[in-house]
Amino acid sequence: MQHPLRQHQIPKEVPRTNNRFGQLIGSLILKAFGWQVAGEFPQSAKFIAAVAPHTSNWDFVIAIAVKFKLGLQVKFLGKHSIFVGPFAYILKRMGGIPVDRSATNGIVNQATLIFHEQDALILGLAPEGTRKYTQQWKTGFIYMAHSANVPIVPMLIDYRSKTFVILPAIIVTDDVPAELIRIKQQYPKSAAKYPAQVSD
Repeated sequence: MQHPLRQHQIPKEVPRTNNRFGQLIGSLILKAFGWQVAGEFPQSAKFIAAVAPHTSNWDFVIAIAVKFKLGLQVKFLGKHSIFVGPFAYILKRMGGIPVDRSATNGIVNQATLIFHEQDALILGLAPEGTRKYTQQWKTGFIYMAHSANVPIVPMLIDYRSKTFVILPAIIVTDDVPAELIRIKQQYPKSAAKYPAQVSD
């Protein structure tokens, strides 16, 4: 059984917002829905937070509540074309980082550069890329982690016990197919809200 994660157990290297109001809101949301947070973070200022399995819009609600409760400073990649006008300011305040998906240097290289430019960065993403069933997971996050030399921290949304679990960090090699199998083993299909929609 996983023990609840306490604020003081988060390593100082992990980027935080120190937003007390946000922590209160996140705690209230999780308490209202009966969820808890367990596991432990690596002593690392940079990593990719891979949240799965993703089969419901509620996954996003739970993940955001965890982000607020723990006061985590999490960033995400977004299509550069939506970062326009006032919307750009809002997206960046929410942690959005614009990337050009059509650029010749590719998303992996852009993400690598972003990691190298930052002293601390948690890049959050859903490896499946969609809450609907697909035949295969996307592998871009593994390429990013290997290229930027940062660990992947699997984060399991477990509806069986209503626990958001931070699992041990994984250092990936360049054997992407093997690493994908190893990472997917961290996420049992039965943990999903809708197990039948979990991607293979």
